[in-house]
Amino acid sequence: MVLAAPLLPSSSLLLPTRTTQVLADFSNRGTTATTIRTRISSSRSLTVRASTAQNPKDDDDDATAGFNPFGFVTDNPSSRAAIQLPQVPAEDGNVGQMLYRIEDKGREFGKYVVAGRERLRWFVRETGSPDTRRGTILFLHGAPTQSFSYRVVMSQMSDSGFHCLAPDWIGFGFSDMPQPGYGFDYTEKEFHEALDDLLEEMKVKTPVFLVVQGFLVGSYGLTWALKNASKISKLAILNTPLTVSSPVPGLLKQLRIPLFGEFTCQNAIIAERFIEAGSPYVLKSEKADVYRLPYLRSGGPGFALLEAARKINFNNVLSEVASGLTSKSWDKPILVAWGMADKHLPQSVAEEFRKGNPGNIKLKLIEGAGHMPQEDWPEKIIEALRQFFY
Repeated sequence: MVLAAPLLPSSSLLLPTRTTQVLADFSNRGTTATTIRTRISSSRSLTVRASTAQNPKDDDDDATAGFNPFGFVTDNPSSRAAIQLPQVPAEDGNVGQMLYRIEDKGREFGKYVVAGRERLRWFVRETGSPDTRRGTILFLHGAPTQSFSYRVVMSQMSDSGFHCLAPDWIGFGFSDMPQPGYGFDYTEKEFHEALDDLLEEMKVKTPVFLVVQGFLVGSYGLTWALKNASKISKLAILNTPLTVSSPVPGLLKQLRIPLFGEFTCQNAIIAERFIEAGSPYVLKSEKADVYRLPYLRSGGPGFALLEAARKINFNNVLSEVASGLTSKSWDKPILVAWGMADKHLPQSVAEEFRKGNPGNIKLKLIEGAGHMPQEDWPEKIIEALRQFFY
């Protein structure tokens, strides 16, 4: 069978090499005359006509029987927007093409800080002055995301007079992600020690206001607080597992399965999919690009997440958090600002936690926000933090 491509207008997109190969494979199966229409991102179309002398068909039939070589594109709108046909064949729509477009995104307020005996390089977002009288707010993110989620909140909180710090945990975001066994093994103890080294290197004045959100390293942020109560004046918690009844999301369970976990952790859209799965909203493309970027650049973040998920003892950590923060020995005020539309953690988790010490724990329900309220509705989080930290 011979493929005969019609003349296309000069403004038409050129076929990427991958599409050409798919069409060639398709033609080798002895297919009768068809017209293959491939529609990309619902706004661009490309038509290639394959013809023979036998059994010609009209265009309407061809459109119905069309074969889409880009059928692998995810249903996630934010991910689909990142996979586009190139303008020239040399820029095939692959990882390199996406990296070229988004490499400089998502580094607002950021800088690198090297700390600790192992000289680990942290990516830290910082706003406001360390000398402010209001004090310092330390923002800690959860897995599998990064400190980018706090960019709006910390910008406006610094406008209110606070000094704000939001590091990417080691292994996450733009921070170092060492191979396990070579200076960092992604255990709770090592995360705690590395955070201590960072705060010492940056000469952070204590006590600080602490804001924590999310799973795994988010939980480690709370266990760090329990071990360093003297360094904290007030604690704000955003949608973090707080009780032994808190469910473990499917992603973290999958990562603990041998072999399947290795496959799962290398999904380039793992972070954005997790965010959207816990939220009533779909991320805009420019935001999804940033959460996707570390996982596109290398396999390091995925394997760091894999190692951390396998090292954590969920039952022990949740028990420590639940009992420690509701005990009489913890005398620091606690605000639980909870996105009510969280699909990973039900509202009952926050309500059960508050019952453990209602005199010390204030619950603020955020209607319309999901698992990451600082991303879904930062204005409401800013309002809640201002009232609590003033």
